[in-house]
Amino acid sequence: MRRLLASAALAVALSAVPAAAADKLTVLLDWFVNPDHAPLIIARDNGMFAAQGLEVELVAPADPSAPPRLVAADQGDIAVSYQPQLHLAVKEGLPIVRFATLVETPLNTVIALDGGPVKSLADLKGKKIGYSVAGFEDAVLGAMLETAGVKLADVTLINVNFALTAALVSGQVDAVVGGFRNFEATELELAGKKGLAFFPEENGVPAYDELIYVTAKAKAADPRLPRFVAAVEAATLWMANHPGEAWEVVKRSDAKLDDELNRRAFFDTLPRFAKRPGALDVGRTERLAAFLKARGLIDVVPPMADYAVAVK
Repeated sequence: MRRLLASAALAVALSAVPAAAADKLTVLLDWFVNPDHAPLIIARDNGMFAAQGLEVELVAPADPSAPPRLVAADQGDIAVSYQPQLHLAVKEGLPIVRFATLVETPLNTVIALDGGPVKSLADLKGKKIGYSVAGFEDAVLGAMLETAGVKLADVTLINVNFALTAALVSGQVDAVVGGFRNFEATELELAGKKGLAFFPEENGVPAYDELIYVTAKAKAADPRLPRFVAAVEAATLWMANHPGEAWEVVKRSDAKLDDELNRRAFFDTLPRFAKRPGALDVGRTERLAAFLKARGLIDVVPPMADYAVAVK
């Protein structure tokens, strides 16, 4: 009886102890919330972050280029960014490192209208090509054209200010570079057109991770990061096992996501999410850095530890 009473007293005492407060993390997204961010949405709404003792806030930026600079200035903990942009940021001296991967394949493409005069990359000679962001897109396009014997100087580049699909459908340009295969290709279909896509990794550009997580170099050893990665991995594997349920969670998270474009984008992106987000492929990362150096976008290839780490 005394043991029972003692056990009951202990249970009451323990129940009176407040649960430990969750550690907070702020994640600055690369754009408005969209299916590319599905693992983050699932980890937040299905309790994977909570299970790791984390309270994670997802913040869409007013300026999509700002998140890496903001985390470097300690105005956010984690930023969703792009592998090529990481190298350019490090060249500029921004003290950030990649510590995990979100989307592990390129999404970038060169897209023309199917059934039109462009049937191969060689057909782009003398044509108008729309783009949104100079720099890496120029390097990608130049390398792809060279595989078909065409020079970048042989095409006319037109800045269409992120209106890639509209510019292509209206005939303002003959092709676009920078359209994502999980979004713009579907946008074309929903506009009654069919796109013909050419993939960088099949035409002279080394494969690379499209979307990555970066943090300030000073936070590379932050003990919250391994827990963040574990939660994202659990969410990604759950999505792979339960794709239909995962889409229901994602579309419930924001009414703006509940449409045909986002539904198709979610399922098109699903196989591209990193199943081992914390893993670092050194050889692959170095090949992209060498490509960027060869195209004149960076001056030197810095030591790997200066810009990429594996979280354990």
